[in-house]
Amino acid sequence: MAQATINLRIDANLKREMEIICKAMGMNLTTAFTIFAKKVTNERRIPFEITAPADPFYSEENIARLKESISQLEKGHGTIHEVDL
Repeated sequence: MAQATINLRIDANLKREMEIICKAMGMNLTTAFTIFAKKVTNERRIPFEITAPADPFYSEENIARLKESISQLEKGHGTIHEVDL
Protein backbone atom coordinates (compact mmCIF):
# COMPACT_ATOMS: atom_id res chain seq x y z
CA MET A 1 0.00 0.00 0.00
CA ALA A 2 1.36 3.41 -0.96
CA GLN A 3 1.91 5.86 1.88
CA ALA A 4 0.90 9.54 1.90
CA THR A 5 1.94 12.37 4.19
CA ILE A 6 -0.55 14.67 5.91
CA ASN A 7 0.57 17.87 7.63
CA LEU A 8 -1.67 19.06 10.46
CA ARG A 9 -1.46 22.18 12.61
CA ILE A 10 -2.76 21.84 16.16
CA ASP A 11 -2.09 23.54 19.47
CA ALA A 12 1.31 22.47 20.85
CA ASN A 13 -0.11 21.60 24.29
CA LEU A 14 -2.88 19.53 22.73
CA LYS A 15 -0.29 17.64 20.67
CA ARG A 16 1.86 16.91 23.74
CA GLU A 17 -1.14 15.71 25.74
CA MET A 18 -2.30 13.48 22.89
CA GLU A 19 1.20 12.03 22.47
CA ILE A 20 1.27 11.13 26.17
CA ILE A 21 -2.14 9.45 25.99
CA CYS A 22 -1.30 7.61 22.78
CA LYS A 23 2.01 6.39 24.25
CA ALA A 24 0.13 5.05 27.29
CA MET A 25 -2.05 3.08 24.85
CA GLY A 26 1.01 1.76 23.01
CA MET A 27 0.69 3.83 19.85
CA ASN A 28 1.92 7.05 18.28
CA LEU A 29 0.01 9.94 16.70
CA THR A 30 0.27 8.43 13.22
CA THR A 31 -1.43 5.25 14.42
CA ALA A 32 -4.13 7.22 16.26
CA PHE A 33 -4.92 9.35 13.21
CA THR A 34 -4.86 6.28 10.96
CA ILE A 35 -7.40 4.58 13.24
CA PHE A 36 -9.55 7.73 13.11
CA ALA A 37 -9.32 7.87 9.29
CA LYS A 38 -10.26 4.19 8.94
CA LYS A 39 -13.23 4.63 11.27
CA VAL A 40 -14.48 7.68 9.33
CA THR A 41 -14.02 5.85 6.03
CA ASN A 42 -15.77 2.67 7.21
CA GLU A 43 -18.69 4.43 8.89
CA ARG A 44 -18.85 7.42 6.51
CA ARG A 45 -19.31 9.75 9.48
CA ILE A 46 -17.34 11.36 12.29
CA PRO A 47 -17.28 8.58 14.93
CA PHE A 48 -18.39 10.83 17.79
CA GLU A 49 -20.95 13.55 18.36
CA ILE A 50 -19.95 17.11 17.48
CA THR A 51 -22.13 19.90 18.82
CA ALA A 52 -21.94 23.65 19.10
CA PRO A 53 -21.89 25.06 22.61
CA ALA A 54 -25.32 26.12 23.84
CA ASP A 55 -26.10 29.82 23.90
CA PRO A 56 -25.76 30.78 27.60
CA PHE A 57 -28.63 33.26 27.21
CA TYR A 58 -31.01 30.29 27.04
CA SER A 59 -29.63 28.52 30.11
CA GLU A 60 -32.16 27.26 32.65
CA GLU A 61 -30.88 29.83 35.16
CA ASN A 62 -31.42 32.76 32.80
CA ILE A 63 -34.83 31.54 31.66
CA ALA A 64 -35.92 31.23 35.31
CA ARG A 65 -34.60 34.72 36.03
CA LEU A 66 -36.43 36.16 33.01
CA LYS A 67 -39.69 34.43 33.95
CA GLU A 68 -39.42 35.84 37.46
CA SER A 69 -38.79 39.34 36.07
CA ILE A 70 -41.78 39.05 33.74
CA SER A 71 -43.94 37.90 36.65
CA GLN A 72 -42.78 40.89 38.74
CA LEU A 73 -43.51 43.28 35.87
CA GLU A 74 -46.97 41.79 35.34
CA LYS A 75 -47.68 42.45 39.03
CA GLY A 76 -46.68 46.07 38.54
CA HIS A 77 -43.31 45.74 40.25
CA GLY A 78 -40.41 46.77 38.04
CA THR A 79 -37.13 45.02 38.61
CA ILE A 80 -33.60 45.42 37.38
CA HIS A 81 -31.93 42.18 36.47
CA GLU A 82 -28.74 41.04 34.82
CA VAL A 83 -28.58 38.31 32.23
CA ASP A 84 -25.56 36.03 32.24
CA LEU A 85 -23.92 36.05 28.81
